[in-house]
Amino acid sequence: MRLKLVPSETNIDFFGYARLTFGASIVAVVLSLVLFFVMGLNFGIDFRGGTTIRTEAETAVDVGAYRTALSGMELGDVSITEVFDPTFGPDRHVAMVVIQAQEGEEAVTSDRIADIEAALQGVDPTVTFESVESVGPTVSGELIQTAVIAVLLSIGAMLVYIWLRFEWQFSVGAVAALAHDVIVTVGIFSLLQIRFDLSTVAALLTIVGYSINDTVVIFDRLRENLRKYKQMPLRDVMNLTVNETLSRTVMTSGTTLIALIALLVLGGDVIRGFVFAMTFGVVVGTYSSVYVAKNIVLMLGVKRDWSKTDKGKGTKFADIDA
Repeated sequence: MRLKLVPSETNIDFFGYARLTFGASIVAVVLSLVLFFVMGLNFGIDFRGGTTIRTEAETAVDVGAYRTALSGMELGDVSITEVFDPTFGPDRHVAMVVIQAQEGEEAVTSDRIADIEAALQGVDPTVTFESVESVGPTVSGELIQTAVIAVLLSIGAMLVYIWLRFEWQFSVGAVAALAHDVIVTVGIFSLLQIRFDLSTVAALLTIVGYSINDTVVIFDRLRENLRKYKQMPLRDVMNLTVNETLSRTVMTSGTTLIALIALLVLGGDVIRGFVFAMTFGVVVGTYSSVYVAKNIVLMLGVKRDWSKTDKGKGTKFADIDA
């Protein structure tokens, strides 16, 4: 027997409350923007500047013991990760200690580095510092600018792709859904003050790709149904389309969420921000594919038959040159 999470045929009225769902999305976007400008983001070391220390020891790295040893030194945000490499021998254990930029200083001072080394050697006398690298406020500022440009360029590329692949109405709906996903995700990070670093930006870019994939699948089926059911009202065609692709959407999102939730629970502090962004993004991206992108297409209307040369035979938007 084949497992079915969704019945073979469903008839859910996804657009019965189109104004309510679209209105809720607008409210969520506005609130997210307000939170961003009022509360700001809890930027990680990547965006605030700091110092990266590469340690090496003869015994296994105990991340918890390292963190405890540094907890009383008032270093601010400290990230400790063990480095794995197949080229390392059995007696080589490497870790990365990342410390945020100190107040009024371009980087952690040499005296502070010596104190940190002494604290870690109290845990393991064999600990040595292989390298110490600092990221100043100027570089971190450039990283913020680069991250914003990366997200905007990815959304812009999706705009062009959807415009060429479908119609301009589809493009507007898809880009609005992508902007919705990014803004609401940033808003929840601002509300919960979860650390926001480069890995979170990577998650946002992944969310953009995931969301557009789901949107394109539904758009492609919608275009087929628009040609097939030429007399059916646009709202009914959209409902039919979403119901036909519902099984695929649930299976794809569900299996992705299973892996993400496992990582969220068991993955530890280092990747928690990335995984949380991905988990929230999958949920909000699936929602926006239907209740943002399709609602906008429903409001704008679309051409019903691309083979017709008489523009007056389509919908009221059929005379728009897409």
